[in-house]
Amino acid sequence: MTPKQVLQMIKDKGVAMVDIKFIDLLGTWQHFTAPISEFKDEEAFEAGLGFDGSSIRGWSEINNSDMLIIPDPDSAVLDPFYKEPTLTLLGNVEDAITREKYPRDPRNISAKAEAYLKSTGIGDTSYIGPEPEFFIFDSVRFDTTQNSSYHFIDSDEGNWNSGKEKTLAGGHNPGYTIKNKQGYFPVPPVDTLQDIRTEMVMEMQKIGIRIEKQHHEVATAGQAEIDMRFQPLTKMADWLMWYKYIVKNVAVRHGKTATFMPKPIFGDNGTGMHTHQSIWKGDTPLFAGNGYAGMSEIAMHYIAGILHHAPSIAAFTNPGTNSYRRLVPGFEAPINLAYSARNRSASVRIPMYSPSPKAKRIEVRFPDPTCNPYLAFSAMLMAGLDGIQRRLDPGKPLDKDIYALSPAELAEVPSMPASLEESLSNLKKDHEFLLKGDVFSEELIETWIEYKMAKEVSAIRLRPHPYEFALYYDG
Repeated sequence: MTPKQVLQMIKDKGVAMVDIKFIDLLGTWQHFTAPISEFKDEEAFEAGLGFDGSSIRGWSEINNSDMLIIPDPDSAVLDPFYKEPTLTLLGNVEDAITREKYPRDPRNISAKAEAYLKSTGIGDTSYIGPEPEFFIFDSVRFDTTQNSSYHFIDSDEGNWNSGKEKTLAGGHNPGYTIKNKQGYFPVPPVDTLQDIRTEMVMEMQKIGIRIEKQHHEVATAGQAEIDMRFQPLTKMADWLMWYKYIVKNVAVRHGKTATFMPKPIFGDNGTGMHTHQSIWKGDTPLFAGNGYAGMSEIAMHYIAGILHHAPSIAAFTNPGTNSYRRLVPGFEAPINLAYSARNRSASVRIPMYSPSPKAKRIEVRFPDPTCNPYLAFSAMLMAGLDGIQRRLDPGKPLDKDIYALSPAELAEVPSMPASLEESLSNLKKDHEFLLKGDVFSEELIETWIEYKMAKEVSAIRLRPHPYEFALYYDG
């Protein structure tokens, strides 16, 4: 869509306001709203709109805070949740003085990653297909003070409510709670969230997101998944931000709350985001070949790059302290850095649903949906490209159940970091591959590490954990 077409859309749809959305370094949408009087002509798409970037997490300091946001006309859609007709435009951020692309703007980084792929001559397009999971709860409460700390979540579907006299909604208890790890594909009345997920899908379709399916996920208490059709990297990152926005707002519309937190409940599956990826050159899928599982040599080098750099890219794909409560031995998330066809206990899986060359892709299984998608998708692409350029060898596939390996066999398989601090340490030591093509910068990586260490790792370390009282209070 061109700026001229956007201006015509504003007239045709009776738009009253234009909402400008952009993403902070940590991965949360920010926005401001302008009346249509600011969009009488195409100037806003060229000159941009000014704002103060000093209060945006991980961005400019106060002495260098004047920013411009340049609306992307091709992102124009009607926001489905505002009372007045409101057009949303996603934007890229520039320095107000130099007019250079702001290097800490995640959307600029993903655009540079896509440009770098083309510059290598390896391929033209990186296709990304994430599978974000989430929980829909009926209520949540949490607080941390100097002398207390707690969280309390509840769901009528929760296995812990099987003996409750009445549901949270106030009716009798029908007894159809979901047992731990038995939430995959049950029909109603056990699955109580079918209609809400369908409403989420319909809202996504209104803004142009192509959906393949929706379903209940494995965990009790309302775990869900809605699958999108794969798209080019930046386009998919845009879609994922819309996805999270729609999921949360539809949940609130029904008096519920949705979270993408990787491990909100104890004793059942956490929330991941298996991420399918492939590279194409023109109309040719480069991952199809005659090798293992029908894969090409390029695909195997790409896999090797992902596995080799996984301990450092985890700082972007699994960016919170809670991420590593999901990445634990013997649970549902693969922590062992190996690849396999079909085997879901490997960190990298080669799906075998179709023999078509166009379907050949890899599935990276360790990311989670709290990531900033522009950074996480770009980091994975850069790791895979480094594997191709250096012709890295992924080794032999591991087609056994990794969780059933003996300790001696398991000792030979490298594993994911056990904490965010460990991931950040790995990123500090291993990030040269991210700097190629000026995709990531040293400054951005340093800012990411410093922010995460100060605001998350150290903040958690300083506070007593509630379970420590059960372990140590009477010691």
